[in-house]
Amino acid sequence: MRGREVILLNDDWLFWSEDNPAVARGGKVVRSGEAVTLPHTNALMPANMFSERRWQRVTWYGRVLKTPSDPARRRVILEFDGVMMTADVHVNGRHVAAHRGGYVGFRVDVTDSLIRRADAANWVAVRVDSRLHPDIPPCGRVMDYQTFGGIYREVREYILPECHIEDLFVMTPDPLRPAKTVVAAVTVRNTGPSEWTGSLRLELLAGRRRRLAAGSDMACHVPPGSSADFRLTLENLQDIQLWEPDDPALYRARVVMRDGSGVGDALETLFGFREARFTKEGPFVLNGRPLKLIGLNRHQTFPYIGAAAPARLQRCDADILKYKLGCNVVRTSHYPQSPHFLNRCDEIGLLVFEEIPGWGHIGDEVWKDLACRDVEAMIRRDRNHPSIILWGVRINESADDHDFYARTNALARRLDPTRPTGGVRWGVKSEFLEDVFTSNDYAYNPPKTIINEPPVTPYLVTEFGPLVDARRTAPMEIQVRWALGHAEILNAIMGHPRIAGGIGWCAFDYASQDSLTVDGVQPWGAYDMFRIPKLGAAVYASQMDPAVQPVLQAATRWKVGDQAGFDPNEQVMKTGHDAPLVVFTNCDRVDVYIGDEHRGTFTPARDRFPHLPHPPVFCTGLGTLWGPSWKSLKLVGWLGDRMVAEQIFPATHDALALEVTVDDRSLRADGSDMTRVAIRHTDGFGNVQNLSRVAVLLELDGPATLIGPNPCALAGGVAAVCLRAGRRSGRVTLRVSAPELQQERTVSVMCR
Repeated sequence: MRGREVILLNDDWLFWSEDNPAVARGGKVVRSGEAVTLPHTNALMPANMFSERRWQRVTWYGRVLKTPSDPARRRVILEFDGVMMTADVHVNGRHVAAHRGGYVGFRVDVTDSLIRRADAANWVAVRVDSRLHPDIPPCGRVMDYQTFGGIYREVREYILPECHIEDLFVMTPDPLRPAKTVVAAVTVRNTGPSEWTGSLRLELLAGRRRRLAAGSDMACHVPPGSSADFRLTLENLQDIQLWEPDDPALYRARVVMRDGSGVGDALETLFGFREARFTKEGPFVLNGRPLKLIGLNRHQTFPYIGAAAPARLQRCDADILKYKLGCNVVRTSHYPQSPHFLNRCDEIGLLVFEEIPGWGHIGDEVWKDLACRDVEAMIRRDRNHPSIILWGVRINESADDHDFYARTNALARRLDPTRPTGGVRWGVKSEFLEDVFTSNDYAYNPPKTIINEPPVTPYLVTEFGPLVDARRTAPMEIQVRWALGHAEILNAIMGHPRIAGGIGWCAFDYASQDSLTVDGVQPWGAYDMFRIPKLGAAVYASQMDPAVQPVLQAATRWKVGDQAGFDPNEQVMKTGHDAPLVVFTNCDRVDVYIGDEHRGTFTPARDRFPHLPHPPVFCTGLGTLWGPSWKSLKLVGWLGDRMVAEQIFPATHDALALEVTVDDRSLRADGSDMTRVAIRHTDGFGNVQNLSRVAVLLELDGPATLIGPNPCALAGGVAAVCLRAGRRSGRVTLRVSAPELQQERTVSVMCR
C-alpha cells in the first residue's frame, strides 16, 4: 500500500470578484475567472485611506483537482490554512463542507464527491464570504484591526491510505536530565470497512533526516470507521542539545505505520527539547535559567496585500523581531498567525505567546462554541512548536466570564498539559483562571506611574506604551515621547523581580477600522507597515549586545525648528533647541560635534534607567540656534577605545539621495513568492527625510508582477512595493526614478 502524498495547491486557481453561484458547478463559467495564485487577497488596497467595503464581500475561487492514479482505497483531503471569513466548499457541484472563522485552518474530506476514475478532472469551488459576521469570533463589535478577505493562506491536498496517522503530538518530559525521553501521542484513523492491524514505530531524526534512534514496533488494532490513540516512547537518548534562544536545536519525530503489505503511512514533525516555566516567585525560567521576556506584539498586516503574505514575508517579520529589534518573545496579537511565521520562530529561537481570535467582545453561546473550536484548532496545529511558551485562551481585553473561561482553560490543559495558559485582560482587576496572569498595562503616566504592580504571580505584561501618534511624520517631540515612554516602561519591567517580562505595543503599524484611526493605519509600531524602522525601533535595537550590532540613533531630524522644545527630562515644553538631544545607543559614550566643534562627550543615563542594559544618552547644553549659523551634527559612538558607530546630519539639503534596496536577490518561480523593495529619500548620509513627499516612477522588466502603486508617492520620506515572482525563470529588473531629484536607481532579482 502506498503512503501519503502531500501536494501544494497554491497555483492554477481562478477567482471571481463577485458572488456567482454558477461557479460551484464549473462548466462555461470557468472562462470568466481571473487566474490567481495563493496566498490571495480578494482586493488589493492602498497603503492607507482605504474602504473596508473593498474586501468585505462575497467572492469565489475554483480550480481543477486531479483524482489519484489509484483512487481505490485512498482518501483525498483538502487542507485550507486560512480563509477569511467563511468558506463553503463544493466539489463537482456538490456542497461538501462549510467553515466559519478565518484565523484557523480546516480540512475537508472530498473523497466521496470525486469522480472515481484515474486522472479524472474534478472541479473544486470555494465560496468565500469576507464580510464581518457578529456570530463568528473575533466579530461582534468594532475591532482595532482589519480582517481582510480571500483564501489568504495556503491550500494542500492530502492523498492518504484508508487507515492513516491523523495527529502527532511530541512531548519531552524532564528535558534537563542528561538522558532524554521523547513521548509521542499518536492518533490513527481508520476510514476503511475492516479492522486495521499493524504496527507503529517512533524514530528520532536530526539534521538532514539522519536517524538518531528508533523504537521497537508497537502492535496496533484500529476498528473500522473509528480512530484510536497510542503513545510511543524513546528513552535514554544521549548527546541531545536543548532548544535555546541563541542555539535553537531542532529535531524531527517520525512515526511509521506498517501493515502486512509494508509501509502504510508516515508522519513527522519538528520539535525541540526545552523546559519553559513561569514561576510563582515571578521570573520566567527557560532550561533552568531565568530569562526576562522582552518583545513586541505583531499584527499580520502588510501594505496592499492585507494578510495574504507568502512564506518569505512571514519569515522576514520574525527575523526583524529577533535580529533587528533584539526581541526574545512575540505575541501573535490577536489571533493564530501563519505557520511560516511560527516555523521561523522555531528556527531562530524567538519565543511566542499565541492567542485565539478576539478583541474585547464575547458573543452568544454559538460564538463561544466557535471560540472554543479556535482554542482546539490552534493548539492541535501548533503544539509541537518549541518556540510557543504560552497559550492565550481569553479574548483580548474582554470582561470576565467565569464559565466560558473555565471551559477554554480546561480545554487547553487537556490538549496540551505541557504549557501554561494565559488570558489577556485590561488592567489588573480581573478573575484569575489561567496559569499566568497576563495584562495589558497602559498605566504609564510619568512621573506618577510607570507600570502597575502585579496583583498575583506569575505575571506577564502583554501590552504597554504611550498611546501617541508616532507616525514618522509626527512632530519629533511626539516621537521622542513614544520612544522614551517605552524605555521607561522597559526599565521598570526589567527591574521588577515579580514581573516575568513585557511585550510592547507594537512591532509594526497595522490597518485598523475606520472609527479608530485617522487614515486607516494605527501608528503605534516601532516599524511602519512597510517594515521600515521608525525612531522607536532604536529603543529596542539599542538593548542588543553591541558586539553583535552597534546602534547609534539620535532622536532628531536636525532641521531648523525641528524640535518644538519638548524636554523629555522634565516632561515640559521649552523654546527653541534648549531641550536635550536624546540618543539611543548601546555604545559606552558618545562624542557630539556641531560643525567642526566638539561640544562634549556624553554617557548613558544609568541613574535614570538603572535596569536597562543600555540606557539612552541625553546630550545637554548644546546651545544650538536658529538662523544662518545652522551647522551639521556628527555623533561618534565608542566601545572602550574603539569607534564603532557614526551618525551625521548635514546642515543643508545639498546631498539628498534616493535609496532603493531589495530584501532578497533570488525568488522561487512559483507564482506566489514575493520580496520587498524599500524606497527611501535620505539626506545622503542615510537619514530619512521624514517630511518628504517625493513621487517615484517604477519600471519593471522580467517575469514578475509589481505589487503597489505606480507612480508611488513617498509618505514620510519612505515607501515600499513588492515583487511577486511569476512561474518562469529569469532576471527581474526594477528601475526607480525620482524626477524631482533627477535620480534613478535599479535593483534586480533572479526568479528560479
